[in-house]
Amino acid sequence: MMDIEDKLSACILRVRTRLPFFGALALFLRHGLDDRVPTACTDGKEVLFNPGFASVLTSAELDAVMVHELLHAALLHVPRRGDRDPLTWNIAADIVVNGIIRQENGLTLPANPCIDPRLEHYEVEEVYQLLLAAPRNRSITWIGQDLAPGENGLTLPEDGRRAMEAHWKKAWQEAAFIVQAHGHGTLPAEMRRHLEAITDPLLDWRSLLWRHLVRTPVDFTGFDRRFIGSGLYLEALAGETVAARIAVDTSGSVHPAELAQFLAEVREILRLYPQIDAQLFYADAALHGPFDACDESLSSPMGGGGTSFVPFFDRMQEEADSSGTMVLIYLTDGYGTFPRQPPEHPVLWVVTPGGLPSHQFPFGSVARLIAPASS
Repeated sequence: MMDIEDKLSACILRVRTRLPFFGALALFLRHGLDDRVPTACTDGKEVLFNPGFASVLTSAELDAVMVHELLHAALLHVPRRGDRDPLTWNIAADIVVNGIIRQENGLTLPANPCIDPRLEHYEVEEVYQLLLAAPRNRSITWIGQDLAPGENGLTLPEDGRRAMEAHWKKAWQEAAFIVQAHGHGTLPAEMRRHLEAITDPLLDWRSLLWRHLVRTPVDFTGFDRRFIGSGLYLEALAGETVAARIAVDTSGSVHPAELAQFLAEVREILRLYPQIDAQLFYADAALHGPFDACDESLSSPMGGGGTSFVPFFDRMQEEADSSGTMVLIYLTDGYGTFPRQPPEHPVLWVVTPGGLPSHQFPFGSVARLIAPASS
């Protein structure tokens, strides 16, 4: 019978041969055996297997578990967790990872894997938030909690988080280079999306909202040094007034709590920058408004029909001639009819959890309405 260490070595060899990209990533992850681990787990730096658990897996199952733990590490699921609930986060991370594995030939997940085809194409933070919003009796039965906590069970320290992020950003870039240099083709679209999320992560929705509302009429690129301490890098408005037109999807896709969170951030920006000329619209298949975006009484959105983004952008096109600098912001789930032509002005889509995948928006920037976690 093959020694368990030899079995793991054979697994690594198979992954490198049959799955070149994952094999290249595996060069950046240590692996070993540990009787104290119930099944398998990773702390983002190494993957450990329980010898008894690994010994009963078929070769295809062991390969799948190895890639599963590798993806947890490479997708930074340990440092990205922050102060979120560890079990729910682990389930969310498993849904994402198993969704990737299900697309690969030659990998067989062991019995009862954590799978949700409706959620697996979202980033882990969004899956986590969706799980919290619609709790079900979910559990991890086939492998258990496999994301190891930080030291003494605490959140990963800042210096450790940064070092791990730098390590895996380099790993993703070098793995992609190795695969292409050896003629193994290009990365699948799903993997390219994850690569972009790791190597060039988007700002959270609040920062992007500030960036779009607080722009200069000249170059749209600067930042206000007064906000450096809070992580916001913005430049004060100067010269002509910026017109901000904000639309809220009222077709039923925006939860009242999400709307309140969004409007609170908008009103804070307008309080600090009163020279912004902001108007609020509610929109389903028709357009309602404009309203004063600072009006605290706007808690009952108008609408409830189907979703079309066309009326709002048609209205903005009519205003284009009378407005100098204008920015357009749309809070929505993204499922609706888009105009055939993109507007002339910058657009920010703020997308509710579970909304249209970001790459499917035909124009504009996209921010996901995800609650940040403390790191």
